[in-house]
Amino acid sequence: MLKKLLLGSVMALGFAGSASAETVSILMEGVPDTEYVKALVPEFTKETGIEVNLEVVNYAEMHTKLVPQLVAPKGSYSAIVVDFYWVGEFAKAGWMQPLDERIKADNFDTSAYIPALMDLVGKVDGTTYMLPFYNYAMGLTYRTDLLADAKNQADFKAKYNMDLRVPQTWDEYLKQVEFFTKDGFYGVVNQGLRPDPIAMEWSNYLFANGGEYHDANWKPTLNTEAGVKAIEQYSANVNKYGPVGSASFGFDEAFNVMAQGKAYSYITYNFFRTAYDDPKKSAVVGKVEIMPVPGPTADKGGSLNGAWGWAIPKSSPNPDAAWTFLKWVESKEIAKKRALAGGSPTRTDVFDDPDVLAKYPYYPALKKLLLTSHNFAVFTYTPQLVEVLGRELSLAVAGEKSPQDALAAIEVEFTELARKDGKLQ
Repeated sequence: MLKKLLLGSVMALGFAGSASAETVSILMEGVPDTEYVKALVPEFTKETGIEVNLEVVNYAEMHTKLVPQLVAPKGSYSAIVVDFYWVGEFAKAGWMQPLDERIKADNFDTSAYIPALMDLVGKVDGTTYMLPFYNYAMGLTYRTDLLADAKNQADFKAKYNMDLRVPQTWDEYLKQVEFFTKDGFYGVVNQGLRPDPIAMEWSNYLFANGGEYHDANWKPTLNTEAGVKAIEQYSANVNKYGPVGSASFGFDEAFNVMAQGKAYSYITYNFFRTAYDDPKKSAVVGKVEIMPVPGPTADKGGSLNGAWGWAIPKSSPNPDAAWTFLKWVESKEIAKKRALAGGSPTRTDVFDDPDVLAKYPYYPALKKLLLTSHNFAVFTYTPQLVEVLGRELSLAVAGEKSPQDALAAIEVEFTELARKDGKLQ
């Protein structure tokens, strides 16, 4: 998902070896975690003698390049990375090999993974098809220095009769957004671009209000009090408490507003946390922290989960070599090295590692974020649902539709897609 705005470029990566050495070829997205894998691959080649060829492209190209190889009897890619958007489609089409027998034979411990990530990009209907690669769950990034300011604390107390602190509930956070919007400074910046940025960001508002996309039987549950509030609050944050133009911001534009010190808060992908402390990218070094998006109560979070998983396609020309690579790249040792380089872990033992904690003291907050996050509606037609969400939410934010009408339209199309997929009878 890190979607179409991320710059990617095609590049091949090969390593010295004999002409007859086996090669594992993998198509990957041009994101930071791919670069961390790329940097470590020489270790794998040295240990195993297996060469690795990474083809790195931007997100928009991946699905188009993958499908012809997945439907072929024998494709070009030994292993693939799968966005949660595609999990339903790939599983239903039978394009991924089950991994359970390999996991059992090699005693590979999948219990180390965050449970929600195994649900998202690990198992499908009880069968393991993927190993979680990296997470991009969303969290609330906020200015710690503004919360600690004595004058802000006094003024907030006088206005709301409550202490200014790290927000414990969604309502408390919204009051802070209102409070900090003054004198050309914004309480929040949003990524309102359609379809993906707004759909992903708004999902946090839905969960923060106690809403969900569907019930246990896949009946849509969006046109509810929680859904209406989520749209009303999102619209207010975009139009009243955020910068002009944020209805068309992607995550890069929104991050830049926050990193330049022009906003109190931004709900974004957790991998941006390290960038706030990079003086080349940020004017607020040491002043921004991350936490789970607050929920309706202090013990319930509102963060949206997100992740990619490693898989071996049915059409893999060398699945055994691909599995050798997967269990190596997802070992504790290599996952830790990726995390120390700045990656986004999926294993609890990496989040708890003393060396990782020493370098990134905010990792307990990230772990809590993942443990309490909510999964999106994952089925064969997830990408189509995102398109519908982007269209209708944008119309509501622009005032061209009421929240109720926008949600009703989403539910109609969601219902059709769920029925088409056999999820809803």
